[in-house]
Amino acid sequence: MKKADFNKLEELGRVQLSKSFFMREFLYSEISQIEGIPNIPDEPDLAIAAGKGLCENVLEPIQAALGRVSVRSGYRSCAVNEKGAEKKNQYNCANNEKNFAEHIWDRKDGQGFMGATACILVTSFISYYQKTGDWTALAWWIHDHISAYANMTFFPKLAAVNITWNENPNYSKYIYTYIEDSHTGKHSGYLTKTGMDNFSGSHAEFYKDFLLTLPQQGGC
Repeated sequence: MKKADFNKLEELGRVQLSKSFFMREFLYSEISQIEGIPNIPDEPDLAIAAGKGLCENVLEPIQAALGRVSVRSGYRSCAVNEKGAEKKNQYNCANNEKNFAEHIWDRKDGQGFMGATACILVTSFISYYQKTGDWTALAWWIHDHISAYANMTFFPKLAAVNITWNENPNYSKYIYTYIEDSHTGKHSGYLTKTGMDNFSGSHAEFYKDFLLTLPQQGGC
């Protein structure tokens, strides 16, 4: 990497997306590291704007209520995501078009809206999840308290969740999981989505026990 390119990347990493989050922590990518593909936005201004939307409207409110949010992955360049979508590599990324305005922050979606996705861990939730296996407590809490989320997809390890913000006010929300249901044995499916009977109303009964594990019962 040339000195000029290094300086631009360093400057990009220093951009503060919200009170607690900086661009640099969203630029790390295992695919980028393994494959030697730079994970740098083609349109940095759009990536920054989308990242700010995600951090200010979704991640900061979660962290303020539930404690530290750890970022596992965030932004992917088109080149990195394209490599991740190749079946032979088994990185399990969706194709570029499906990831526009999701992991690919510097491309708008097919409707012309910007958005951003990050895979996060809510540290305070890990011990509860490990003891109970109940990922839905976090899913329903976010659903009830963070109206700006667009979609969530949960994964088995530590209840990591891909969470998306999108500027489209009419986005059709959903919560999806790859975590096995202990009752049905199903490995994937929707917990809820716009239009389902369980979408509206309070779901406090599903996360009240989790809230009791937090210091001073915070996050309610």
